[in-house]
Amino acid sequence: MHNKFAKRASLVKSSETREILKVTERPEVISFAGGLPAPELFPMVELNVACEAVLKEDGPASLQYSTTEGYIPLRNAIIKRMDAIGIQAHLQQIVITSGSQQAIDLTGKLFLDEGDTIICESPTYLAAVNAFKVYNANFVEVEMDEDGMMMEALEKRLQENPQTKFIYTIPDFQNPTGRTLKLERRKRMIELASQYDVLILEDNPYGAIRFSGTALPPVKYFDTEGRVIYLSTFSKIFTPGLRLGWICADEVFIEKYVAFKQTADLHSDSFAQRITAKYMELYDIEAHIEKIKAVYKERCITMISCIDQFFPENISYSKPEGGLFIWVELPASVDSSKIFVECLKNNVAIVPGIPFFPNGTQKNTLRLNYSNTTKEQIREGIKRIGEVLHHELKQEQHLLKQ
Repeated sequence: MHNKFAKRASLVKSSETREILKVTERPEVISFAGGLPAPELFPMVELNVACEAVLKEDGPASLQYSTTEGYIPLRNAIIKRMDAIGIQAHLQQIVITSGSQQAIDLTGKLFLDEGDTIICESPTYLAAVNAFKVYNANFVEVEMDEDGMMMEALEKRLQENPQTKFIYTIPDFQNPTGRTLKLERRKRMIELASQYDVLILEDNPYGAIRFSGTALPPVKYFDTEGRVIYLSTFSKIFTPGLRLGWICADEVFIEKYVAFKQTADLHSDSFAQRITAKYMELYDIEAHIEKIKAVYKERCITMISCIDQFFPENISYSKPEGGLFIWVELPASVDSSKIFVECLKNNVAIVPGIPFFPNGTQKNTLRLNYSNTTKEQIREGIKRIGEVLHHELKQEQHLLKQ
């Protein structure tokens, strides 16, 4: 049979991170590869109570088809949480999605034509890159420092690319770097978006997981024109398996998002939405998030301490105040794909950095996740990575002397 695929099928490939996770399923492998929340923190007892309550109180309605926009009590609970961080919204500005990944995909469907330009941080979230590549988008990367995307560089890219559709940003504890966009740059981003008439797609899955430093308002807090589309999720603060996220945007955008979502899945899981809403009615989700933050802070501190102890001195790394990741920059001559292979031989998994650069520009970086491993595993795993790095650098020095 002849190949019948659409042209866009050639633009889609499996997520590098997801493929790596298949390898790490072996129990002997210590994995820093995924962005997985700690499963021992899932509120199992409370979820059981919420499930029983939903089935008892709502019965068949909880298992029936539902509205595309989402379960109203859950949307109201989201509005309340967003109000606490400075985003004021009403019901018609919220749609529930099947995780924030669906929100990213729907954004591509809604806004991108072939050849359209997206401006993003360099590096940026791999799964967003893969989603937008389906629409044959052009990626323009903007340099970062420890305070996030650099605004002078952003303005230059906007000047060079006047047809840019939107700026894609993860301002809080960015994936993959763990960096946070400082306050002045958030304000400046809004100013530049207004000046050059582009949208901003603010992706915020990690903002609630701040375990040190001072909380910053979202970019959307400064939005007075409705040009910021805000995405978030319950995956990192509740459970990822329920696959619930949301979009907050101007009603004109939400109407189109709803129409596109109806072509995809009609609506997100009705039962999961009611369970989540019931949990938030019966329990204090903020208290639950505090437990998560305490554990992740301890694990992050442990990982940083072990990096200082076991890694070579000529590497640098991010020092996140929240989220799930640490970004490591190796000497320019080191290829992290080779480091990945050697680490896996020693039963420890990392993610090489190159897939996070949409245009494949930098090979000497890697991402480490600390949320889904114990302190003992972190210490042993970082020690093994350190041994690989020391060996690799010694080999390179030997070759240079020859």
